[in-house]
Amino acid sequence: MADSSADTTRKVLAHIHEALGADFAFELADGTLIPSSAPHGGLRLFVSDFALPRLLRAPGLKTLIDLYAAGDIDPRGGTIFDFADRRPAVKGRALFAKLDKRLLLGAAWKLFFAPRGTKSPAGVSDSKNSSAGAGSGKADIAFHYDVSNSFYRLFLDPEMLYTCAYYRDWENDLATAQRDKLEMICRKLRLKPGDRLLDIGCGWGGLICYAAEHYGVTALGVTLAEEQAKLARERIRERGLEDRVSVELKDYRELDGQFDKISSIGMFEHVGLDNHDDYYRHVRRLLKPRGLYLHHAITRRGKKNFAKFRRKRPEYRTLVRYIFPGGEVDHIGWTLTNLEAHGFEVHDVEAWREHYARTTRLWAENLMAAKDAAIAEVGERKYRLWLAYLCGVSLGFRRGTIGIFQTVATRRTKGPSGLPPTREDLYRP
Repeated sequence: MADSSADTTRKVLAHIHEALGADFAFELADGTLIPSSAPHGGLRLFVSDFALPRLLRAPGLKTLIDLYAAGDIDPRGGTIFDFADRRPAVKGRALFAKLDKRLLLGAAWKLFFAPRGTKSPAGVSDSKNSSAGAGSGKADIAFHYDVSNSFYRLFLDPEMLYTCAYYRDWENDLATAQRDKLEMICRKLRLKPGDRLLDIGCGWGGLICYAAEHYGVTALGVTLAEEQAKLARERIRERGLEDRVSVELKDYRELDGQFDKISSIGMFEHVGLDNHDDYYRHVRRLLKPRGLYLHHAITRRGKKNFAKFRRKRPEYRTLVRYIFPGGEVDHIGWTLTNLEAHGFEVHDVEAWREHYARTTRLWAENLMAAKDAAIAEVGERKYRLWLAYLCGVSLGFRRGTIGIFQTVATRRTKGPSGLPPTREDLYRP
């Protein structure tokens, strides 16, 4: 008698488990564990009746994300981080060599006509501006940042700072680390009373409010996200800062005038590789001679040539499709080259990779703790996509496949820079 779909699924999963040498079990829809000796309360990966047929028909990260978003694949008995900690040592070519191709091909044929389950998850960007190099348009920004302010409150710190925190001690909580981040940015910009500060991509206004309250500056923030601008203005009014702080729903390229200091914290990822020259020209135009610019941006590893760097790995394409339409990042060498080529002098470069690994992990843990509220706010599929995104990004920073740097530069002129001779003032108590 021919194997049923259920029998075929069990055989394939048992073979994959053995090939992986996995330190977790597979759990089927009927409660069966593979291997059967696995403890029922232990770490296990739930696999629905639809999951394996879909993976065999369309293997790849996109299918995995779709299945996870639909709940057809689900980590149980632990978190995504727990699975990452126990990830099999066998992978890539070594895993492929160990797999029984005849078994998998035969299973693919038998399961080809099995039920397909749910469709791809809702909440995928249909951006018309997400081609390589184009950057994020206004609709792309809204897709990511206008999810709802209430949703972001569930996992961010009280100030709602949606960028890398700064840990003076690895045991510090998120709120402390985010306040320390704001303080470090202000110190690196050498802010002083009377300075005019521009924050490009100001989010919910955390930095501009902090800089006005603690350093006496006049600050302008610009954003393309309507929900962010609305809440930022409310916070400015609540703090009585209307005479010194303002937020405009405007593209930075439409601004006039000049500023003493400019910050760009986690905004540059939306610019697009093909728009970097234009971006740096506008920042230089808006910055006074010898004015300070702080560039805080995620990076990827550099490659031997630009063509190789522009090729996107599957996980990168998936991130853009589901979470960051139009998003692209450069490498730190390219950042420094562009700054110098566009009339800046670079003074300081600091890597914050491990800081962002911890930040995104704490965000993910906060979101998991607020699961019911998050699902009520945005639905289960979007909750699951965001959780996968935060966990995946945290693991990427932890493993060093992505990085982040803060770079301080001035608009170049001849003569002294006007900066202190050492960095000691940045780290004073």
